[in-house]
Amino acid sequence: MNKKTGIRAAQAQQTRTRILEAAVKVFTRDGYSGGRVESISREAESNDRMLYYYFGSKEQLFICVLEHTYEQFNKAESRLKLDLSQPLVALQELVAFVWHYYVKHPEFVAILSNENLHNGKHAQQSSELRRLSGEAVGVLRPIIEAGQAQGVFREVLDIKHVYLMIASLCYFYNSNRHTLSSFLGEDLADKAQQQDWLGFIQDLVVRGVMKLPGQDLR
Repeated sequence: MNKKTGIRAAQAQQTRTRILEAAVKVFTRDGYSGGRVESISREAESNDRMLYYYFGSKEQLFICVLEHTYEQFNKAESRLKLDLSQPLVALQELVAFVWHYYVKHPEFVAILSNENLHNGKHAQQSSELRRLSGEAVGVLRPIIEAGQAQGVFREVLDIKHVYLMIASLCYFYNSNRHTLSSFLGEDLADKAQQQDWLGFIQDLVVRGVMKLPGQDLR
């Protein structure tokens, strides 16, 4: 590859990245239906022709946005340094990571909520999401296995169920924060409220997997 070709390739990648990042912003703000191609192009300081060149269609772009948001989550999660010799602590730290990621990345919650409004039709077209979900569950598995090996966690546990428990406890609070704040008459965006909920769900998840004396509950 000569220097000019390398420069063009780098510029092309930069343009594609700008469009993708702009799409995340627009779809987060306006949803899939309201997210217009012109708005994405304007946000990316590009043009519609380039968007179609790199992504083919608005629908394919949204699929890439879904994959991108999961990929970013997985990359952040992969940087965790969990001590498997202390599985209880490791599990609490994983719950805290998921919680704080949702709080700090409202675009992740918004994109997923919007896709569920569309019955997951874009996710079903992705060949990458199954791999990405496998990576996410893969971080949890060694923690559970370490706890089982130490006799701390129940021997019969469905990893998928534990993953769903963590994801739902973190996701629901954030995806419904505005309506729940009105309904309960308390600001769930308050730092103290959020910290209380994190402590509660860490305890709840640990209790959900711990082995009771003399028992191995399904």
